[in-house]
Amino acid sequence: MDRDVLDRDLLDAHERYDQEALVRLYTIAADERELAQDIDAACFYLTHAFVFALEAGAPEADNLNQRLAERGRAHRLEF
Repeated sequence: MDRDVLDRDLLDAHERYDQEALVRLYTIAADERELAQDIDAACFYLTHAFVFALEAGAPEADNLNQRLAERGRAHRLEF
């Protein structure tokens, strides 16, 4: 996804407090940074996706937590 489009979409989702979109968009940003081997940035975005997933009670929270735990950025939680 084009970086400028992703940034605009993230800002729009924040403005609307669209938690589903925030989880999806932050996960996309994390995936893109991970592909670029920028693990710190990927984990930054994963953390945001995880927090919004937790707040929304979204099923993605488990996978996001697992990804963060695998990178030593979070403790593995049970869902």
